[in-house]
Amino acid sequence: MIKQETLRTFLAVLLVIIAVIYAVNAGYFGKEILAEILLFAILAMSLDFLAGFGGMVSLGHAALYGTGAYFYAVLTVNYGWNAPSAMAAAIFFCGIAGWIVGAATARVRGIFFIMATLAFGQMAYVYVFENRALGGDDGMSGIPRLDLSLVGIDLVDPTNFDIFLIVVAAFVFIFLMWLLKSGFGRTLVGLHRNEMRMRALGLSLLLHKAAAFAIAGGIAGLAGTLAAQHAMFVSPDYLDWKLSGLVLIIVILGGLGSLIGPVLGAAVVIILKHQISAYTEHWAFFIGVFLIIAVLAGGHGLYDLLVKLNKRARRKATKPEEVVDA
Repeated sequence: MIKQETLRTFLAVLLVIIAVIYAVNAGYFGKEILAEILLFAILAMSLDFLAGFGGMVSLGHAALYGTGAYFYAVLTVNYGWNAPSAMAAAIFFCGIAGWIVGAATARVRGIFFIMATLAFGQMAYVYVFENRALGGDDGMSGIPRLDLSLVGIDLVDPTNFDIFLIVVAAFVFIFLMWLLKSGFGRTLVGLHRNEMRMRALGLSLLLHKAAAFAIAGGIAGLAGTLAAQHAMFVSPDYLDWKLSGLVLIIVILGGLGSLIGPVLGAAVVIILKHQISAYTEHWAFFIGVFLIIAVLAGGHGLYDLLVKLNKRARRKATKPEEVVDA
């Protein structure tokens, strides 16, 4: 049986293998669904880092995602920047924006923190929605994808783009895992579990929370630039608070504070969305009902369920040995 500490890594490798096989063999519509899952997985991992490990539940996360998408679109379409430079600038800008939001809300807790992040998000949404230079509610189109022709990769091809997203998602997972095992990550978790004790040790609440927001903002911005390249179009919907709510549902359903759980949650929610939307446009209602049932049943996400099943299997596997020893 798999030990609990290696279960997360095992699931990550398994999901990568499944995603690659599916990307190669799926039809066009299947590849589009996979791309959507991967984009939400990257965004959800960044929110889980912030909320699950840092205790900062944000309803303005979509604003950072949309900001990354628009920043990339403006630099490439309006100013003629090349894709790599535009992506780097968008990620950096979203990181700075995240740092500002984190610093401004560092001493706010609970529902007030959630409402503060929602306010920041709605400010960004209204700005983009009413800005005709950004296309207003019509959005912007003609956004180019990253050009990897020098290494023989055509990202216009859906299969290649999906595999590229898989690589990026895997890199984000590895980076966040490494960060959480570092001194900064352990301090962030400590602030979440016992803020008063960590402050008594002389740690700066503002600096650590702002830095965590900056990292999450940069990753959300990365997801936004990839979403803009995937659709080759951006609209104010990318910054809508409802998107933040959907990502939060994905994180909770997958397993808050697990990092791999949100990837599972993204797959389940996006697949359910497309299956249910074939029968009704009110797919979000049914996903909400599904989430409520899961929470009321005492669940803590899909990853937690897998951990419990793994522990149960390990107990069954070791039970005969215990009887022999007796």
